[in-house]
Formats: sequence, structure tokens, C-alpha cells
Amino acid sequence: MTATDFIVARDNLETCKTIATRLPAADALPQDALLVRVERFAFTANNITYAVMGDELKYWQIFPAPEGFGNIPVWGFGEVIASNHPNVPVGERLFGYFPMSTHLVIEATDVSKRGLCDGAAHRRGVSPVYNAYARISGDPVYAGRQGDFQALLRPLFMLSFLVDDFLAENDDFGARTVLLSSASSKTAFGLAHLLHTRGRRVIGLTSAGNSGFVGSLPCYDEVVTYDRVTSLPSDIPVAFVDMAGSSALRATLHRHFGDQMKCSVRVGLTHRATEPDEGALPGAKPRWFFAPDHIRKRAKEWGPGGIEQRLGAAWAGFAPLLEQCLTVIESRGPEAVRQAYLDTLNGRIPPEQGHMLSLLG
Repeated sequence: MTATDFIVARDNLETCKTIATRLPAADALPQDALLVRVERFAFTANNITYAVMGDELKYWQIFPAPEGFGNIPVWGFGEVIASNHPNVPVGERLFGYFPMSTHLVIEATDVSKRGLCDGAAHRRGVSPVYNAYARISGDPVYAGRQGDFQALLRPLFMLSFLVDDFLAENDDFGARTVLLSSASSKTAFGLAHLLHTRGRRVIGLTSAGNSGFVGSLPCYDEVVTYDRVTSLPSDIPVAFVDMAGSSALRATLHRHFGDQMKCSVRVGLTHRATEPDEGALPGAKPRWFFAPDHIRKRAKEWGPGGIEQRLGAAWAGFAPLLEQCLTVIESRGPEAVRQAYLDTLNGRIPPEQGHMLSLLG
């Protein structure tokens, strides 16, 4: 039996192809192993970040590929089609981190009623969140379109939630207006919703081409294109959350607001071109937000299940907006996956679209 894998060249992301890899027979699975058919998965600009940062953040080691190539991790759904674990039946549905493939062998560990982990040796050096799978058979939260929203946005919303919590814990550093770059991105959208819910004024910074979409979202109080950021009043205290990673934009904003720049947080890397550091800037010193550190802090303070409970409540308030703001596009087969990948890599996906893909024919 073989799987179809979609892989990309690690030194040139434009180069991609599908390959066949051999799978163990159902009756020859290792002890406690599962053979899972990957039904469908979400693909967003966040997955391109996984590829760009594949070496630095160990994303490439999660799903091994031939020398010089990588298999980009994706969030999605799978069905157990063969099981050598006594507590995981055939037919069980799982939600979690999958390769861009038709199949995955999982070495099941830490099996509970709610989930399990992949204990494969090559996955032990990455964050545990990437090795955890939820058991979702019969769970309406993961069914149909709501399930698609979970795959497309729930992992990104976790980051939105953590950044909002960091800002709230610090009383937004005295600012009541928050600027978000790459305002059309799904992580920025989620953060804008949470900030807006807390009564903060949220200004979305975006390109001219995406300004219409950003303006249609109910959580931005104002939308400003990148070429007009210096038109903003410079005499009010602001916090800046940088989803774009553009040194030029960051420098422009700091110089415009000066000492009124009360907080400057770097979160994302949607502008893939690397730029030199901008040196010392007026206002608060830019800092990186490292989500795992904040997770560890809150896990200790809130106790078991504390993060999950609060995240779930926040998601429940956010999810109803998605039906209005996001169109899910479903595509199947290797050529459709290749096209969606290249379109995402080259910025050709409209921000109002969310793509659910499958390599199965």
C-alpha cells in the first residue's frame, strides 16, 4: 500500500511535487500504531510560515521527506483505517497535525477518551501541541462547516488569544488604541475581535487590495492602507502588534508616534522578504512575542484545563462571525493541492477565502 505525499524543495519553495511512499500493511503495523487516512486539511498563509521557518523551528522534522525536500505540516482531519492499539478502534476520527499526504502512521501514546499523542521518535523534539490529536467521532463542534472553521482558524485563534491575554494582563501598556499590521490575516482578524470585545479601538493596517475586505469585518474601527499610516494622529498612546514583519513599516510607525508608541510586539512574518533590522527606534522597544513562554506561564497560573476553558469561551464568541466573513473553498486531488499551494505562496488567495484540501481523489 502506498501514500501520496506533496513535498516542496526546502531551498526553493516554488519547487514542489507529489511522490509515492510505502506504507506498512494493516496486519503488519507496529505495536500500538495506527494507520490514518488523511481526509482533508486546511491550508493558509500560516502554513507558508511553517515552511519559511522550517529549519529554525523544527517543522521539517515532524513529517520526514526525502533529502532536500520537506512536507509542510497542516491542521486537518483523519480516519483510523487500521489499528494495532487496543483502545483506538478502526473508524475513529482524529483532528490534529497531519502531513500533506493521503496517509499517516501514528505511534499512539497517552491515549485517553479525549485524545492521543504520536510518540514517534522524530517528533519528540517539537512542541507537544503539534503531537496531540483530538478524538472527535460524533463531536458536532468538528462536523461539517464548523469543523472546517476549526481547521482553518482555531490554531491561529490560539495565537490571537494569547497575544490579547498578554496585552490585557499589562493593561495594554496604557494604550487604548491598537494597530494591527497584515489586518486581513486570520490571526489579526481573531485578535481584532478580542480587542474590540474588550473595548479597545482597533486600527487595521493593510494593503490597498485588501482594504475592502478588512473594512467589511465588524471588529476594525478604522482601516488605513500602508501608504497612509503617517496620516494617523500621532498624539495618542498606541500599541502596535506586527503581523507583517516589515522593518520599513515598523520604523515608520515608531518615528511617527515617537514616545506615544507604548508597546511594539512582533508576532508574524507574512511579508516573507527578509529585511535588515531598523536599529534603535523611538518609543517602546520592539519585542518578539513567544507563544510557548506565555502558555507555560498561564498553565502554571490557571492550572489544568485553565487555558483550554478560557480559549473555548473566546472561540465560542468568535466562531459565529466566520459564517459571515469567510468562504470555504474545497478542492481535491494532487493538482488542486499544488495550485492552492502555489497560489498561497505567491499571495494570490483572497483574504475572504479559506481553503480545505485533500490529496485523495
